[in-house]
Parts: sequence; C-alpha cells; structure tokens
Amino acid sequence: MKRTNFSHPTEFILLGFSDQPQLELILLLVISIIYMITLIGNTAIILVSHLNPKLHTPMYFFLSNLSFLDLCFTTSIVPQMLWNLKGPQKTITYTGCVIQLYISLGLGSTECVLLTIMAYDRFNAICRPLHYSVIMHPKFLKQLAAVAWISGFVESTVQTILVFQLPLCGHNRVDDFMCEEPALIKIACGSTAFLENELAVASVLYVVTPLGLILVSYGCIVRNVLKIKSAEGRRKAFGTCGSHLIVVVLFFGTTICVYIQPKSKYTQNHTKFLTLFYTVVTPSLNPLIYTLRNKEVKSALKRLLIRDHT
Repeated sequence: MKRTNFSHPTEFILLGFSDQPQLELILLLVISIIYMITLIGNTAIILVSHLNPKLHTPMYFFLSNLSFLDLCFTTSIVPQMLWNLKGPQKTITYTGCVIQLYISLGLGSTECVLLTIMAYDRFNAICRPLHYSVIMHPKFLKQLAAVAWISGFVESTVQTILVFQLPLCGHNRVDDFMCEEPALIKIACGSTAFLENELAVASVLYVVTPLGLILVSYGCIVRNVLKIKSAEGRRKAFGTCGSHLIVVVLFFGTTICVYIQPKSKYTQNHTKFLTLFYTVVTPSLNPLIYTLRNKEVKSALKRLLIRDHT
C-alpha cells in the first residue's frame, strides 16, 4: 500500500492556550516562577540527601531519585512551553516532538513505578521493622531504582514508536501545549483503534496497577499502625507516610484524569490544565511537601545553609 499521502510534517504547531492570549501572559509569569521553585527545591533535596550522612537511608535514596526525575521531567517540557508562550511562534520541530514525547512519557512512567517502590519501602519500614535493614540493603535499592528507570523508558520506547507510525496526512496542529500522546492520536488521519487499545493496556500497567499496589501497601500500613498503643507512636508512623501519600494523590489523580478519563468528561481546555498540573505544578510541590512535613530534611537544610554562609 502506498503511503505517499502519509508524509510526516516537518514541524508541529502546539496550540496551547493561543485562543486566550491574555491567559498566556499570566501563564508565562506563573510557570516561570513555578519552574524556578522546582529547580531550586529539587536540587536542594538531592544535595541535602547526598551531603547529610543521617539521610543516607532508603527513603531519601528514593526521594533523591524522585527529585532528579522531576528536574528532568519539567525541563523536558517547560523551556519549550515558555518559548511558545512568550511569542506568536508556537512551533516545535518533528524531531523535537519525538524527543519530548519519548523523554516526558519515559519519565512519567518511571515516576509511577518509583512512587510504588517508595510505598513498598514505607511498608517494610513500618510492617517489618526488624527485617527492614536486611530487606532494603544498598544493592537492592539500586536494583529497584534501575527497574523503575528501565521499565519506564521501555514503555516510552514502545509508545513513541507506535505514535509516530500513525499516518498524519500533513496534519500538524496539536491542541495541547506539549507533544503528548492523547493529543497526537487525535490528529492522526487513519484508524487509531489499535493504539488507543495499546494505550489503555499501558495505562493499566503503569497507572492502575501501581496505584493498586500503593493502596494495598497503605492498607497494610494503616492496619499495623492502628495496633500501636501510644498515640505518639501512631502519629510518628503516619507522619513518615503522609508526604508520600500526598504526592501519590496529586500525581496519580491528575494522570488518571488525562489518560483514563472518558472522552466526553472534560473539555480539551480542562485536560490541558490537568496536564499542566501534573507536569509543572506537582514537581514543584514535591520538595515543599517533603520538607514542610519532615523535621529531618528541614534541619538538614538549615545546617547546609548555615554552613554555606559561614
């Protein structure tokens, strides 16, 4: 079968919020500030976790991975977004779109797996305290981190190849502010049933299943914590899990809305704001959530700042 009419465009136009120019100026300012907060906050978490020996624990090993992931995730999206928001040009090259989809999808999938591993770590810390150091030994931590990163990018490789094999027939107007799979599927001129079904399977594997495992872990954690007789002990146990649980709700909640929602539930603008939240806002909130709720991180940050000023 001839595919001459299925040639790929040389660039894509990311429509974003171009129909609301007054909103673009506000977003330019707000996203710039959030991006700076993301860079500073996540870099601080990585430095503190690395420099403070007291934080050389499994929890902070995974938190450092999460912070590094969030730095890469937002940087794969935000600079291009800010460039498009500041002027009339809303384009991204075909190659740039492929790279952006591959990296952002890989990092997003990795985060789903990593948050599940962090829940497993909290489960072992609270439900198996006597065996915790034996189970979560350094070699095993590195293996778990490798599983998260490799599985995320294996999934991204498959999805990216399938998406850019779709016939576009010269269509290049993407109704989103980034190259994201649901928006790219919509501009295909051929049948997308196979890819939509494959995306549904991937969503089950990388969103629904991890979330289910996290909920099971926390079910076991709650059951064990309620057995603790002292109120102070229960408060401390819940405190170590609270930050992670908030991050899980924020990330998975918005991801589910974008990837698993019924097609008619939200308008495209609502979907864009949801995507904006989990790609831009959530990575900036992660360091704040962990530092504001964690005395160890706050004290380590203070010591780091005092040492830098002396």
